[in-house]
Amino acid sequence: MSSDDKTLRKYDDILEEDNHMPRWWLVILFGSIVFGFGYWLAYHTTDTFPSPPEVYQADVAALKKQRATANPTSEEALTTLAASSEAIAEGQKVYAGTCAACHGANAEGLVGPNLTDKFWIHGASGTAILKAVAEGFPDKGMPAWGPVIGDTKARNVTAYVLSLKGKNLPGKEPQGDPVE
Repeated sequence: MSSDDKTLRKYDDILEEDNHMPRWWLVILFGSIVFGFGYWLAYHTTDTFPSPPEVYQADVAALKKQRATANPTSEEALTTLAASSEAIAEGQKVYAGTCAACHGANAEGLVGPNLTDKFWIHGASGTAILKAVAEGFPDKGMPAWGPVIGDTKARNVTAYVLSLKGKNLPGKEPQGDPVE
């Protein structure tokens, strides 16, 4: 057998040469092995990167937050806004300029009902209060403040009123149905 016979083989009249693999194939092969090892090391053995369940929980939390802020008039969003001291402070400023004339400086009720007791005429939920602020009750003397003050200020006033609920300040006699 000559040296040519070692590198050349013939099978079924097909001449096979003993060539090396192309270098780019080898680069991809060894690069994939190195990448696979690095991926395994980073994601499965160390805490370098968050695990897939942690990423999923973070995505779910972000989606819940996005849904709450996407519909700023939902009960959940208004309750969250009522916990914000900035929103309450802004709402108090708007309340002093627009609502205090009828509901009193402390929401104890003058011409309008007391907003600090547990009795509510048109509902005590955040969405009901926002609707009352935005649309008003012209037949009862309350103007629609939504077009005048805008959506953001109406939500802030709602947050302020929600923060006053249950304070039971002395003022106008109870009106409406008791709400717990």
